[in-house]
Amino acid sequence: MAVAWPLAARAQRGTKIFRVGILANEKWPPLDGLRSGLRELGYIEGQNLELVHRYVEGQPERYAAFAAELVGQPVDIVVTWGTPASLAAKNATRTIPIIMTSGDPVAVGLVPGLAHPQGNVTGFSTQAADLEGKRLELVNELITDVSRVVVFSNPTNPYCRVAVEHARRAAAVLRWQLDVAEIGNERDLDGAFETLTRLRPSAVLVVADPFLASQQARIADFLMRNRIPSIYTYREQVTAGGLVSYATNYYELFRRAAAMADKIRKGSRPGELPVEQPTKFELVINLKTAKAIGLVVSPSLLSRADEVIE
Repeated sequence: MAVAWPLAARAQRGTKIFRVGILANEKWPPLDGLRSGLRELGYIEGQNLELVHRYVEGQPERYAAFAAELVGQPVDIVVTWGTPASLAAKNATRTIPIIMTSGDPVAVGLVPGLAHPQGNVTGFSTQAADLEGKRLELVNELITDVSRVVVFSNPTNPYCRVAVEHARRAAAVLRWQLDVAEIGNERDLDGAFETLTRLRPSAVLVVADPFLASQQARIADFLMRNRIPSIYTYREQVTAGGLVSYATNYYELFRRAAAMADKIRKGSRPGELPVEQPTKFELVINLKTAKAIGLVVSPSLLSRADEVIE
């Protein structure tokens, strides 16, 4: 054992560390899926894995600098959450592989196509924009006599423009008035609350955006106190007090990102790996919130829910 230990120690020191950069708005719980997936594949922090985090904390103008920092480390691969982070990473490097997440990566210019992403970018399309119509249909099931919906959107996120257009088309089919509250910082959020107080909409739709997700507790609290139904694109926004979400499971998405990272490390080219799409969408309903705002959720809708929070 005395002879073997130094040999083992030298072998461990000689192990090449897999350095994975993470670029995101904040330390979002679903990002832990990446660590879990890597662990299942044999990557252990402190042994053969190093996770290098960069969080902009609600300041999207910092994405470019943080992306440049990760590239300068350098890391072996960059994993991003959201369109702004993904675009910043793409602008920072044409050689380091990027595993991105975006609601519509083709529409925002991250990749030319899902089947053949080309270049150094691949990852996941969450199809969030395509589902805005489905979310408004769920609002129609939840509430009778809907006339006006306000959409919370972040003007600094190119994806949000795509999502809003999908929502506009769906609202036109339903013959609803649709207003957009643009929220890029906390001051804008205060203004959006004033708009809601003035307009008194039937419901609020919060599109997929990391900054808006970081404000989930404030948004849920205001909407609950003012008895305004809400629908979201992240499950975590509903566990924070929102009413309903319809979206993919982001923890599982980042867990799958680990398998993609492993393939790239072993020689696969990111541009030749198809962008993956969700295989399942989950409906989550917060009954506690429904009761707080005086809303009765129909048994048929409850029976279709993947998760009911009581």
